[in-house]
Order: sequence, then C-alpha cells, then structure tokens
Amino acid sequence: MAQATAVAGIPAARRPRIRTGTLTRRRSRTAFLMCLPLILIVLCLVIYPALYALHLATLNKSMTRFVGLGNFQFLFGRELFWMVVKQSVIFAVTAVIFKALIGFIVAHLVHNLPDRGQRVWRGMLLIPWVIPPAMSTLVWWWLFDPSYSAINWLLAVFGAGPVPWLGNPYWARFSVILVNVWYGAPFFIIMYLAALKSVPEQLYEAAAIDGANALQRMWYVTLPMLRNIISITVLFSLIVTFANFDIVRILTNGGPSDMTHVFATYAFKLGIESNDIPLGACVSLFMFPILGIAAIFILRDVHRRSREL
Repeated sequence: MAQATAVAGIPAARRPRIRTGTLTRRRSRTAFLMCLPLILIVLCLVIYPALYALHLATLNKSMTRFVGLGNFQFLFGRELFWMVVKQSVIFAVTAVIFKALIGFIVAHLVHNLPDRGQRVWRGMLLIPWVIPPAMSTLVWWWLFDPSYSAINWLLAVFGAGPVPWLGNPYWARFSVILVNVWYGAPFFIIMYLAALKSVPEQLYEAAAIDGANALQRMWYVTLPMLRNIISITVLFSLIVTFANFDIVRILTNGGPSDMTHVFATYAFKLGIESNDIPLGACVSLFMFPILGIAAIFILRDVHRRSREL
C-alpha cells in the first residue's frame, strides 16, 4: 500500500498537484511562442503591404496629394472595371467548382485502388501542381498557339476546323479556366485523399448492412464527413484563384479586348504599365470585400458544423 501511494520515493500527499487549467495555459503559451516567428513574418509580408496599399489608394497619380475615395469613384464609373469584376468572379468561381468536382471524383477513384497503386498515382497526379505555373502555362500557350497549335492539329486529323483558342474572347476565357483547373485540381485531390483516409470503415460497413448502394454511401457518409475539409479547401483555392496573375498574364495578357483581365492583371496594367500605382492599388484592394464575404459565410458554416459534432 505504501508503494502504491509513492512515486520515485515521494509520498502522494507531498507531490505537487498541477491543475488542468494551469497546464493548458502553459501549453498555450508555449504554442504561441513557437508560432511567434510565423506571426511576425505574416505581419511583415501581408498586413503591412495591405495597409500600405490602402494608404496608396488614397493618393493621386503622382502620389503627392490626398484624394480620399476619389480613385474608387473614378473606377466605379468605368465600365471596364465592372467587366473585370465580373470576369474575375466568373473565372474564380467556375475554376474552383471544376477543381472541386474533379478532385472529389479522382480522389475516390484513387482511394479505391490498392496501396501500391495509390502511391504511383499520387505521385503522377501531383506533377501539374509542382511544376512552376509560368513554365506549364508556356506549354499551354504553345498548345493554343494559332499557327503551331497541337490541339488544332489533332482536331484537323479528325476533320474538325481550327479553334481560335486565344483569339476569341469566349474561347480565351475557356482556355484560362482550363489551365487553372489543370494546375489546381491536384491540390484538391491530395486534400480529399487525406480526408478519405480518416473516414472510419465501420460507417461504410454499417451503411452497406442497411442496404445503401455506392451513391448513397457517398451522399450520406462521405460527404458529411468531408464537408469541413471541402469548405476549407474551396475557400483557400478561391483566395488563390482570385489573386491569380501568371496564367492570365502569360496566356492572354488580358486580351483579346481586355475580356480576360482579372484583378491582378488589371491592377498590374494600371499600376505598372500605366504608371498609376494608386489606381492599381484600388483595384487590388477591391478583392478584399469579395473574399471577406465568402470567407465569413464559409467559415461560419464550418464553425456551426464543428459545434454540432
């Protein structure tokens, strides 16, 4: 009995008791100190440039006089600006929807393969995502080139006429979205594969015993278990897609007739090429309210489901 009440020669009555709240606070303090370098990097590389861009947006073209919201009023009166807003929303939302759908389907196909086959396919599917976007976009630009297009050559083999991939505004929009989906879909695939590994097999077995087919198991088991990771992945991809620059810049440079400009390329055109940095800053800042609204709705839904679990 004496041995049971003593640890390392110290009686149980004399051992100091550490409260759960104190231990939690110590762990939280340690975690904060370990995250502090990353927080400082975020403050320096994200928050400071955002505040500085907000300051630039209130200056005139020569950045010598405060004009308040004058630059925003000027942009709101231009039809081209609203076309860029519309084009950016169409580009981002369409690309994210297709990336999410393709990622979900391919992740299920790979998940049902044997373990050895999964490793091979995971490595192959990551190739588009690990290649630098500028390099892969140059390859796509060659595929869409009106004179040397390999895609048009294949169409001619099957008796179809050439397609003006980058010369027609609507085909150019399609081409930009296609390249973005090709580049971003592997990220969704990997995230969904990781999430599928965490779904308990007992749930699928119970659903099969109840007579659920494959589609019903996906709808009533897989989707509810993956809804949070789907929401977070969609939000992250939406932010990255809205800020996309290199694909549009290399593939179409905003053309033809400025019909493929997005926020990043239009801000570059105004701020750098037209030497109006305050106006370019206004265009880039206009992304924040759109992404902020999307983030509020998505994260609120995630928080609500987390509390239900």
